[in-house]
Amino acid sequence: MTEGFFPPAFTERMRIQLQQNWNDFVSAHERPSPTSIRRNPIKSNANDFEKIPWTDFGYYLNRRPSFTFDPLFHGGAYYVQEASSMFLEQALKQAVDLSQPLQVLDLCAAPGGKSTHLLSLINDQSLLVANEAIRSRATVLGENIQKWGNNNVVVTNNDPEDFQRLEGCFDVIVVDAPCSGEGLFRKDPQAIHQWSEENVELCALRQQRILNQVWPALKKNGVLIYCTCTYNEKENEENMNWLAKGKKIESVKLKMENNFGVEEVKKNNVFGYRFYPHQIKGEGFFISVIRKKEEQHEILIHRKKTFDHPPTKIKERLSSWLQEPEEIEFIKQEELILALPKNYLFEIEFLTKFLRVIQKGTAMATAKHDKLIPEHAMSLSTKINRENFTSIELSLNDAIAYLRKDVLNLPSEKTGFALMNYQNVPIGWANLLGKRMNNLYPSAWRIRNDYQSA
Repeated sequence: MTEGFFPPAFTERMRIQLQQNWNDFVSAHERPSPTSIRRNPIKSNANDFEKIPWTDFGYYLNRRPSFTFDPLFHGGAYYVQEASSMFLEQALKQAVDLSQPLQVLDLCAAPGGKSTHLLSLINDQSLLVANEAIRSRATVLGENIQKWGNNNVVVTNNDPEDFQRLEGCFDVIVVDAPCSGEGLFRKDPQAIHQWSEENVELCALRQQRILNQVWPALKKNGVLIYCTCTYNEKENEENMNWLAKGKKIESVKLKMENNFGVEEVKKNNVFGYRFYPHQIKGEGFFISVIRKKEEQHEILIHRKKTFDHPPTKIKERLSSWLQEPEEIEFIKQEELILALPKNYLFEIEFLTKFLRVIQKGTAMATAKHDKLIPEHAMSLSTKINRENFTSIELSLNDAIAYLRKDVLNLPSEKTGFALMNYQNVPIGWANLLGKRMNNLYPSAWRIRNDYQSA
């Protein structure tokens, strides 16, 4: 990619914005986009890859492997995520007391990078609401949340304006706003063809509308983290200053390490942080953190049980499936049994009245008469009591065959439901039937690509 590939209006603006660094910016777009992952701290350990400096969980890879054919990816041991966006960790750690129970909203959450990151940062006594307005993307978000394995999360499919009714409900709101995508030009050349000055203007207005709509849902002294993957001031600093003019806020200045290479920007006492691909090992990104300082009415949550609950006998059986079952409340949706965090049962019940909830807690099992058929989400749960189940360790070839939902002929003297594992990470269930085995991997999730073994 050379200078001529950029839209002329973008080139003109960025030449002024970057001045003597313009040529370095162009050169960075001629290099391959770096590949980075963020590990799940409950499912995987630290490794020897080059560490991303602003997160405890992120690493650069030397090359881009075929993640489709890595069972650890399907088991939620890591998430493939752009390095710059992992700076969310610094914003949260420096602006929020993560030792406290928090109610957090990730407003524009699909496909799930920031939501799964948030789940690794907040504690088990906190609750995350991961929202996506587009239904098809919300489904993908739900899948990635399941792979991560936490139960203290609700996935919703709502427009930002729907959250106005949840006044003073959240301690933290993350708005990864839809934007013109200038920071993705290297990674996604299609973004160049979709870019225009008119689209920048439209994005800025849409971002202001989103911020205004979600603002009532943030508590007084709550923290709003705003980010985009674009460079222009209209979608970044100017939006933060627009918010500061209409609302009572405090801009949070972040401490920056010398080796980060992130540019601090300040406009009218509002701080922001911009990432350029010629200064850091990552893509273009912007982030700003503000604290709400105005009074905010908080909606009253009625502490009234409305969920159906399974019979005591089923609860007792399911308790053995979990670590720390005393922290779980079991609820029933027709034949489906879900595990919800007991300390947020009323809040989750309350959210289901106001929002389109498509996933909550962990789906544990389907109850068929006296039989409990484990759900796929349960195999991926970080709370599963693995000692309660037969486990089968798979080779790479067998694990990929399993993920393709092929028939597996693995000898086993045992019968019943068994966890399929790869490198000690569960990837799903099988039903052992003596001489044969039923592959229970979800059909919608199966690998459809051909695989050639090494």
